[in-house]
Amino acid sequence: MRAMARQHSSAAWPLLQRRWLLAIIVMISLSTLIAFFFRSGIDPCDRTVDQLHQKLARVSSPTPPVVVVKAAPSPLSFMKSKRVLLISHELSLSGGPLLLMELAFLLRGVGTGVYWMTIQKPAEEDDVIYSLEQKMMDRGVQVLPSKGQGAVDAALKSNLVVLNTAVAGKWLDAVLKENVPHVLPKVLWWIHEMRGHYFKLDFVKHLPFVAGAMIDSHVTAEYWKNRTHERLGIKMPETYVVHLGNSKELMEVAEDTIAKRVLREHIRESLGVRNEDLLFGIINSVSRGKGQDLFLHAFYESLQLIQEKKLQLPPIHAIVVGSDMSAQTKFETELREFVMLEKIQDRVHFVNKTLTVAPYLAAIDVLVQNSQGRGECFGRITIEAMAFQLPVLGTAAGGTTEIIVNETTGLLHPVGKEGITPLANNIVKLATHVERRLTMGKRGYHRVKERFLEDHMARRISTVLKEVLAQSKS
Repeated sequence: MRAMARQHSSAAWPLLQRRWLLAIIVMISLSTLIAFFFRSGIDPCDRTVDQLHQKLARVSSPTPPVVVVKAAPSPLSFMKSKRVLLISHELSLSGGPLLLMELAFLLRGVGTGVYWMTIQKPAEEDDVIYSLEQKMMDRGVQVLPSKGQGAVDAALKSNLVVLNTAVAGKWLDAVLKENVPHVLPKVLWWIHEMRGHYFKLDFVKHLPFVAGAMIDSHVTAEYWKNRTHERLGIKMPETYVVHLGNSKELMEVAEDTIAKRVLREHIRESLGVRNEDLLFGIINSVSRGKGQDLFLHAFYESLQLIQEKKLQLPPIHAIVVGSDMSAQTKFETELREFVMLEKIQDRVHFVNKTLTVAPYLAAIDVLVQNSQGRGECFGRITIEAMAFQLPVLGTAAGGTTEIIVNETTGLLHPVGKEGITPLANNIVKLATHVERRLTMGKRGYHRVKERFLEDHMARRISTVLKEVLAQSKS
């Protein structure tokens, strides 16, 4: 920190200090805030914000009086005093459960009575589960056991029951038993999966009879419609597509130029990457389905193209965020061996998995979204990167095609091995055309502001909830 401070004048230091404190607290969206509080043992949210305000008061110069503008009412205000039961197949630091928690907090913000049940829990105590449950209870969410008569009573008394993911469907028969027909008319099924092994009749046999299904992208919704009909012989209920949105916390960091600069300098220094070097990043849990192996092959091919064409460019680097060498998986080992074999250790950087992605979004120049197969159901990291004014190189599959405007906010390439060379060419394109890279990033940011914010998501969800509630009463 002291080394970074020396790069700024003494006059700028109070502002930098203030921004740095803000960046630490609001490092990333809801998921990162949860992880931050869990890992550092900081007090619950309200007390932490009070402490932050005290610190800011000590480092800030006097400011003129602030004119308070009355906030617009939440589109979810009609849910005040209603009871909503949220059923999660698990409680972990992964996308599905954290997204359901985000809905829980949005509903609590308007006075909804929110109840939470987790179906699958380990027998032994789990620090992550304990921390997340405490976080919910601090915000007024009531955490209940997922089994027994209490669970049945909670489902019967609720105005709305949200099943999160296809796997959660097994809870209906296992717990509700003869009460299933009474609860189905008020069930909203939130589906995030694209993989074929979720299409099992014992998971989704009640799907045609619920009030509605909510899915994160049009591509995924169409896939579910066709697959359930062709493979299982059942019909989807009324289906609503709800694109996700970036949290206010993430947008605050993404729009703070000083915070981004500090984060960029810190991460690049830790990696040994200079400010003028070009850094292409892939930020996902490391697995074959996320395509880190194909990305590294494409990156190596791009280095060869640059050398063959004798292009005069700053050094380009690749960063893989999401590793877990403690697991020592075969796939992880393959990635490291490829890097060693091709002698590109000085250009490829591996970072352990983390939910604190904001520093890495601030540090990279281009995001690579290389999910394979049917792609991502949505892929929230894509809109988070666009908020940081980064162009995205994505696979032409799944929800990514509904986020990226090809040749405008990024470039798309095919999935599979046939996508390696196109991705390599796209890496070279963005490496050699600075203005194109910056223009794509700005256009991506404007696209996020137009349609991928938390307020947009709240409005879309409110429309769904109104229709589902109306249907459950009919």
